[in-house]
Amino acid sequence: MEFDDGVALDTSQVSDARGGGIGSRVAIGGGGLGIVGFIVYFVLSQLGGVPAGAPLNTESVGSGQAVSNTDLAQECRTGKDANTKPDCARVALINSIQGYWSDQFARSGRTYQQATTTFFSGGVNTGCGSATSDVGPFYCPADGKVYVDLTFFRELQTRFGAQGGTFAEAYVLAHEYGHHVQNLLGTSDKVRPGTGPTSDGVRLELQADCYAGVWANHATTTASSSGKPLIRSISQDDVDRALDVAARIGDDFIQKNLGGGKVDESQFSHGSSAQREQWFLAGINSGNPAECDTFSARNLG
Repeated sequence: MEFDDGVALDTSQVSDARGGGIGSRVAIGGGGLGIVGFIVYFVLSQLGGVPAGAPLNTESVGSGQAVSNTDLAQECRTGKDANTKPDCARVALINSIQGYWSDQFARSGRTYQQATTTFFSGGVNTGCGSATSDVGPFYCPADGKVYVDLTFFRELQTRFGAQGGTFAEAYVLAHEYGHHVQNLLGTSDKVRPGTGPTSDGVRLELQADCYAGVWANHATTTASSSGKPLIRSISQDDVDRALDVAARIGDDFIQKNLGGGKVDESQFSHGSSAQREQWFLAGINSGNPAECDTFSARNLG
């Protein structure tokens, strides 16, 4: 994908809390992170955000350095920086994703509330409690923020064999902002606890995948605060890389390849690889959030 060199970036949408150490490593309460043999499965199941009813551990893990965006603001000024620096590309993606949802909410008579993304390293304290990087990228409904330890993107390639790339990261970020949209709309509050292939949790995650695809459909036409789109082009290779990630974070893939080799659908919390690909494609092909009603769908794929 390519960003427009001349379009300004808005680093105020990102908090950079990297650089500090952490205390003892803790897990997500209720998520089963510490269960030997299933740890990787439960770790990666967090890609979709903190499950409803499963708050993070409330013990302190220590936070990173005091939040300061000075360096980020100096390095990430325009789309030209986004084309050459990974952190700036992430800022640009977040700007574009929030720009789309701001416009979409306005068209439906609602007001979109921006969510800050916090880059952290090792551990972070949030409104949902504290978490380590083991949690993966997540959205915290309590404080309305997205949290990402950027080493996760490298893990996708080294541990899960994903192709990676900027648009692969875009899919992950857009998915987390899909959870923010669900929180603003009240969808998350209606989710009943439980796991399984047709559970509310799976439907919530697949809807976030679909919302990510909807943004991708509009990415090259979504204007930034400067009035011009930040993203100039998205190729089929970009889309394929996003689908590749979706396939490698499906419950069945993780259970089979990283969780002991046996697929147990009763423990599905985010959907199968095929489902995650299908709903991302439903969003990108339609460009319509209304096509993402996974809760009414009889067949999730």
